Amino acid sequence: MSLSGNLQKMCATITSAGVVDYTLPVGEATLALNPLLGHRLRIDYDGVINCVACGRKTRKSYNQGYCYPCVQRLAECDLCIVSPERCHHGAGTCRDPQWAEGHCMQPHVVYLSNTSGLKVGITRATQIPTRWIDQGATQALAILRTGTRREAGLIEAALREHVADRTDWRRMLKGDAEPLELAEERARLLAACAGACGGEAIEPVQAEPVCIRYPVLEYPAKATSLSLDKTPVVEDTLVGIKGQYLIFSGGVLNVRKFAGYHVKVAA
Repeated sequence: MSLSGNLQKMCATITSAGVVDYTLPVGEATLALNPLLGHRLRIDYDGVINCVACGRKTRKSYNQGYCYPCVQRLAECDLCIVSPERCHHGAGTCRDPQWAEGHCMQPHVVYLSNTSGLKVGITRATQIPTRWIDQGATQALAILRTGTRREAGLIEAALREHVADRTDWRRMLKGDAEPLELAEERARLLAACAGACGGEAIEPVQAEPVCIRYPVLEYPAKATSLSLDKTPVVEDTLVGIKGQYLIFSGGVLNVRKFAGYHVKVAA
């Protein structure tokens, strides 16, 4: 089986057994990945990159798939996407207010997750559990709901004074993190940041922690990153999938990083 087209981030759902089921979009088609565990997978990059937004050819990809003009123009590439507490929609300077209404001015959730350890994050309410899966979380717990992305970002900024807001991808890919009592961590952090986590527009979420299992036959002793820019042909045995990473016997490939790359994938 082989597919040809531009890579996109992997799609994932949680099965009734609690295991993540992955598919890889390549052009207009998709490739089911879970059945390929233990088999060889080949990815050939032909040197062509197309922007995931406008489709134009670009020599270099930015922000996981965009060309430079789109990075400078699009609201989804603005700095406030990385730092949501810096949202400037209310100041009337948003790059695309209509896009912001559908993405930023929507209910968001502040959550705790266990990826390479405890971390805090935010996401649109509609992106649960996709956001947790993309980060490789083995446990996750929604703790607060807000009306906008900026409100969630301000809470995240307060909480990250006490807990990490980033994942150590190398640790995440070496195995599952030690289980945590997320409900206890929620109580501790909300008490420490009570002043920032209150308000009429902020609602506590009464939820139970979610546990997520990934299709991994074996974790690498050392998570060596593979790059299609440096190694246009990757061919190896697929031994696992976690987050947005394909885990091969000889290294790991961050699929999302190479969105827009034109490839041929053969299983």
